Amino acid sequence: MNIFEALRKDHEKQRLLLKILAETSGDTAARREYYQELKLQLEGHALAEERHFYAHLLEKDATVDLTRHGIAEHHEIDELLAKLDDTEMSSPAWLRHLKNLQDKVEHHLADEEHEFFQVAGRVLNDKQKATLADDYVNEMEQEMSTATATA
Repeated sequence: MNIFEALRKDHEKQRLLLKILAETSGDTAARREYYQELKLQLEGHALAEERHFYAHLLEKDATVDLTRHGIAEHHEIDELLAKLDDTEMSSPAWLRHLKNLQDKVEHHLADEEHEFFQVAGRVLNDKQKATLADDYVNEMEQEMSTATATA
């Protein structure tokens, strides 16, 4: 597996969770469960991606601007998650905030998959791509198990 395949796999999980959540209503156990899973996925993904993908690309002239843009979008996603946390799930505003989050995440994933990955693919060699994937996957597994243990 290379880093791009590992990231795309998690991107698909995020898209699915967002789609499922957008179809929920009210303050239900299902909405709470799916939201917690989405939040863990997004936060863990951002952390692991910044440590094991973006950090290496900040050093390359061809990818520094795209990397900074990606990090900025991670911060915007964090702000939208905080807004959701501060809004009652039974409120119609919660679903509006979720739709904003869904739009932001889907935009971010499309940016990465359709532009950033192509440029990064040219500056990383095959060994780096495989090593970064291993490091990223290990970090994600650690983040998910830590979050599950503290829940």
